Order: sequence, then C-alpha cells, then structure tokens
Amino acid sequence: MRSSAAIDKTFHEELSRLRTDHIDYYLMHMFTDYAEWEHLKALGIEGWIERQKAGGRIRNIGFSYHGDTEMFLKILDAYDWDFCQIQYNYLDEHTQAGRRGLQAAAEKGIPVVIMEPLRGGKLVDLPDKAMKALASDSKGYTPAELGLRWLWNQPEVTCVLSGMNSEDMVNENIRIASEAEPGHLTEEDMEIVEQIKRIIREREKVGCTGCRYCMPCPKGVDIPGNFYYYNLMYMEEKSSARFGFAQNMGLRKEPGFASQCVGCGQCEKHCPQHINIREKLKEADRALRPLPYKIGISAARRIIIR
Repeated sequence: MRSSAAIDKTFHEELSRLRTDHIDYYLMHMFTDYAEWEHLKALGIEGWIERQKAGGRIRNIGFSYHGDTEMFLKILDAYDWDFCQIQYNYLDEHTQAGRRGLQAAAEKGIPVVIMEPLRGGKLVDLPDKAMKALASDSKGYTPAELGLRWLWNQPEVTCVLSGMNSEDMVNENIRIASEAEPGHLTEEDMEIVEQIKRIIREREKVGCTGCRYCMPCPKGVDIPGNFYYYNLMYMEEKSSARFGFAQNMGLRKEPGFASQCVGCGQCEKHCPQHINIREKLKEADRALRPLPYKIGISAARRIIIR
C-alpha cells in the first residue's frame, strides 16, 4: 500500500466482493519484516483500524507472518492485536515465528491461528521409512492425524487451518480437534515424531536445528534462514524453496543474504552442531541465488523496498 486512500479503496472492494458490511477476522497479510508495519504506521494504519472497529466494519484485527522469530516478536509487541496467524508444524518448530513466537503470543493473551499445519501435504505423504516408523506406534495414527495432534498437544494453539478437499477429511479434522487435548501425546508419540523428522531430514545439506545460537550476525546474515531454505531445496522442491527464499527473505528491508558474510567466524564458536557455517553459507548462496534469481530479487527490491 502506498497511501491511506489505497487502504480504504482495497478494504471497500473486499467488502463488496465478500457481499458483507463487516469482517470478523481481518488480517494484515504476510508480514516478513517489521519495516512493513512501520510503513503502514506512517500511512496512518493505526487510526484507520480504530475507525473501522468503531464503525463495526472490522471486529478483530490480526496479522499473518512468514519472516523470522525476532521480527515476529517485534511486530507482536507493536500493536494491540486481537489474533495472529503463523506457519507452524513439527518441521517448522524452530523456524519462522516458531515455538518462541507461539509462546510469546500466548503469554500476551493473543490467540494463534496455525497455517500450513501439514506443510502443504508434505507431512501426509511421508517417505516409506517414515511410514514404517509411524506404523510402530500402537495408536494407529495416520500421518495427518499425528501432525494435527502434535499441534493440538500445545495449549498455546487456538485454531488450526487445514486444507480439506473431501467430506472424509472434514470429518477426520473435526474428530481430531474434538479428541485432542493439550498434553495428550505420550513420550512414545513424541519419539515417533522425532524419528519422522530425522528421516525427512536425512536429505538435508546442513544439520542446522534453528537454535539461533549463532545469531545475531554482526553483518546481518540470517544464518538459520539461509540454511532453512537451502535444506528445503533438497527436502521438497528446488523451485518452491527458491521462491520462498526470494519472497520471505529477499524482500525484507534488511535481507540477510549469505553473501554478506565476511568470514569472521563468530557464529561457528557458538554452534552446538559444530557446523562449518562459513563454508556452508557459500554453498547455500550459490544454490538459492543462481543468476536469474539474483536479477529477479534485485529488480523486485527496487520496486517494493522503500
């Protein structure tokens, strides 16, 4: 958005398309950087929100998020939000907003809506080795059920959004949400989850756990973020991982590219996994930003970043 008038125009068009005079849960969509909230503040978004609430056009205001944990925490503290929406599942436990972000929101009394609970189906179509591990669980959970139960096991989770394309899926999701209570998973269940995670990550290029002990980098490199998308290239699809990297990291005000590394080695002193971070960052940058992506990200930044 480039002006307050554009905000009004977009909102009224949304109301028109939805054929309603109000929206119960309205999202500031897909923040990745605190700078995006600052830009909206400069346009008067806080007063705009209050006017819409006072007029009954917006009942609850929130934001959806795809950046790193630190930026999420800053945005969380920047406004009196009614709810937030984050990508969270057992593979993304310590990336994006992560468990820290989930718990921080809950501590503030802010409801948390979960998107991508099954990683776009990746936690449903498990590798054969992972399916064998799951079959050893006496509960007989399906891959989808285990993924959803892992979320509902956490008291901080308020709502889980799951893609469903059949009545059977709807019924299954309703049943799981009705049965699952915080703390209901056993040690056996949690060990199965850890086994599945290890199996999925056998194709990883870097054994980064996302603990962030290497951070902050004095030159602004987002070390866990680069490794997350580098691993994603080999765990899922190269093109989707590169797109996610470009969208969620490349378009931040301070992007944190691996190429910003000057080789000081401070990060390696703190890495509990003893990763050769400097060398792996070079590998990650070559994989994530081949020339066409470098050109595309650079062009997009000139248009979007103010």
